[in-house]
Amino acid sequence: MAKLKIISATLLTALWLVFSGSVTAQSSGSSFRIGCVAFYNLENLFDTINDPNVNDEEYTPEGAVRWNSEKYIHKLKNLSEAIAGIGLDFTPDGAAILGVAEVENEVVLHDLAKQPAISDRQYKVIHYHSPDRRGVDVALMYQPKYFRPTNSKSYRLYVEGSPDFLTRDQLVVSGLFDGEELHIIVNHWPSRRGGEKRSMPLRMAAARLNRHIVDSLQAINPDAKVIVMGDLNDNPTNKSITEGLNAKGSQTSLKPGELYNPMHALYKKGIGSNAWQDTWSLFDQVIVSQGLLGTDLSTYKFKTARVHNKTELTQKSGRFKGYPNRTYVGGSYLGGYSDHFPAYIIIAKEVKQ
Repeated sequence: MAKLKIISATLLTALWLVFSGSVTAQSSGSSFRIGCVAFYNLENLFDTINDPNVNDEEYTPEGAVRWNSEKYIHKLKNLSEAIAGIGLDFTPDGAAILGVAEVENEVVLHDLAKQPAISDRQYKVIHYHSPDRRGVDVALMYQPKYFRPTNSKSYRLYVEGSPDFLTRDQLVVSGLFDGEELHIIVNHWPSRRGGEKRSMPLRMAAARLNRHIVDSLQAINPDAKVIVMGDLNDNPTNKSITEGLNAKGSQTSLKPGELYNPMHALYKKGIGSNAWQDTWSLFDQVIVSQGLLGTDLSTYKFKTARVHNKTELTQKSGRFKGYPNRTYVGGSYLGGYSDHFPAYIIIAKEVKQ
């Protein structure tokens, strides 16, 4: 495995004190390995080819949005530049692991990985086709110098009483992150189409499936390091997350098996990842198991969470000033990035000198 970027104890301690307020000074002979784990909804990353097995007709040259090679290449460039900036406040390598949503196929992700802004990271891709009616899937991109996958599986969501309901699968990838076992679950839960209350049972079903996966991993190893990420189409305070997924916003009161949701505190501060009708939501979340918590820095631990809402990703003028600068609004082409901001966490471990 290639040597990872190492940050000095003095600088890392300063960052932790500023951002989390929970880290005491480390010994002068210590340094730290830093990892960034992120999620990004890429907002309809389709190629231009009409695939008869995918509902992609809208995103073709003859389709409703007149999707063509020029627009596709421009979107790839924009997304790669957005991805290049994730986590740079902490590590020059950026996102070591990146979960993504709203992608048509594996090809578009390989095209994305080849973009000049991120090509030096040599991102690899894990993708399975889902039965989603919109023709979009979730996937995982990773830098092989950080992460070595050992197993992956795609879980189908079946909703009781709705046998014809089709949505995105949940992707589970297990592997070694700098030699330590790590499990990633990538999600894109059912939308709020038809209203939040009416559609809640669908997201609760997705949450229970996700919880089942987490329980299975923790049954093998109660201290398993699990990261749940995705566009959950609910906020950190909604029941699908607090009860269905059993993810809580406080580390100090966690019961055995419960997950910690660091996005809860960001949401309470008014920080969002997507906006609609002048209301911000934090649907894009990265949640961790208790195996990633604690003060034993000889192994990777969670340190802080962020929404990557940099100015360059926002709309600069008009009614939607400050919103994520998206590709389309109401059928009008804007040529932006995505209607979501990326979310990420930082994990780190101490390296004795």
